[in-house]
Formats: sequence, structure tokens, C-alpha cells
Amino acid sequence: MIARITALTLALSVTLANSQDATVIEIKPSPNAASPLAYDKAELTAVAGAKIKITLNNSGGILPQPHNFILLKPGTLEKVGALANAMLSDPKAMDKGYIPESTDIIAHTKLVQPGASDSVEFTAPAEPGDYPFACTFPGHWLLMRGIMKVTK
Repeated sequence: MIARITALTLALSVTLANSQDATVIEIKPSPNAASPLAYDKAELTAVAGAKIKITLNNSGGILPQPHNFILLKPGTLEKVGALANAMLSDPKAMDKGYIPESTDIIAHTKLVQPGASDSVEFTAPAEPGDYPFACTFPGHWLLMRGIMKVTK
């Protein structure tokens, strides 16, 4: 019994240490009426290879509607945006969270309804550069996007 409690305590300690080691970033829909289809942050920064936890908190936006967060490989926003647009004809798009199938997606949250949140944990890309992020709910990626600057 003691060995079992010790193992459970050790597993809990490792989980807590791993969460504490991650850079935590919260992103929300814009509260600005002039740009209602935007995130509250257009630029994020991360160190190459660092653990990242991004939480999309879908509260406080001017237009309450579903949003997601996807991080993409550099230079792929238009291509993935086109795949997201094509999902309008997919009867299962909502079930898929409007996340298109693409190897250009590095990380993503689920589709988050107003008043809810979702988090994604991942390792920042090893290669420094500008990594686009966007919401792929229909039409949103055209305005609701930004850049994650990955540095050494």
C-alpha cells in the first residue's frame, strides 16, 4: 500500500513539475469593437524547443461565437486557410472542430464555445522563425490570426 501511495505521489509530482516547466500563454477573442474578429494578442513569443501551454479562453469577445487556435508551419497560413474554407461543404466539419487535416498544423485547441476554454501543450518548434496562428472557424482565419515568434 505504501509503495502504491509513493508511486502515485511521484507521478503527481512529475505531472505538476511538467506543468510548471511550461511557458503558459492565455489568448482570448478581442474585446475591441473595432476588431471583433481578432485575438487579444497578435504576437506571441516562444523559445525554440521550450514547452508551451496555450489556453484559449473564449470569453470577453464582442461577438460571442466559437473559436479555435491553430499554430502552423511558416508560410502555410493561406494554404491551411483554404482547407478551412473547404470544410464548409463537409457535413462533419463541426465534429472536427473546423480543424482541417494538414501536416502543416503544429498544434491546436478544440473548437471552444463562448464562455468555455481549452488548452494545448506542445514543444515549440526547434527552428527559430515566424509561425502563424489562426482561428479556422468559417471565415475567421482571414482576420483572426497572428504570429508566434520562435527565438533561440
